[in-house]
Amino acid sequence: MARQEALLRVHKTLSARRDEILKKLRADMDAMRNDKGLDTTGDSADAAFEAGSEEMASQLAELDARELGQIERALLKLKQGTYGSCEVCSEKIGLGRLNALPYSTLCIKCQREMEDDPGAFEGRVADGGWERVYDATRSMEEPRDVKLSDLETHLTDR
Repeated sequence: MARQEALLRVHKTLSARRDEILKKLRADMDAMRNDKGLDTTGDSADAAFEAGSEEMASQLAELDARELGQIERALLKLKQGTYGSCEVCSEKIGLGRLNALPYSTLCIKCQREMEDDPGAFEGRVADGGWERVYDATRSMEEPRDVKLSDLETHLTDR
């Protein structure tokens, strides 16, 4: 029963974080749409500052989208009953690691090995590293890149 309660807590935590990220991404998309129509006049320093701000916002949105993909994947693993197992060695991921990073898919040992030699894990880890984001409704073997237009549609559908 304690395991069931722990899994329910993890599900609640992941769902809350997913909703938080989606809300933030929606707000960012709305802000970008509203800013596109503005005719800003200013000097080149203002233009450079604005460009830098847009680039920073874009990078932060990309990080949020990656985290969102990992959260969706963890929720899928919870549903499938495979949550908490390392995708490489199939050993259980430590409770401390899962508490700190609930969407971990690798145990600490395999994570360290992957960081030391990322090429050694190519094809062995379903997520292919940080370069891919997955749609939780698709099979783990069918990765797809996320396009901004996909994200925009997904955010407006909710």
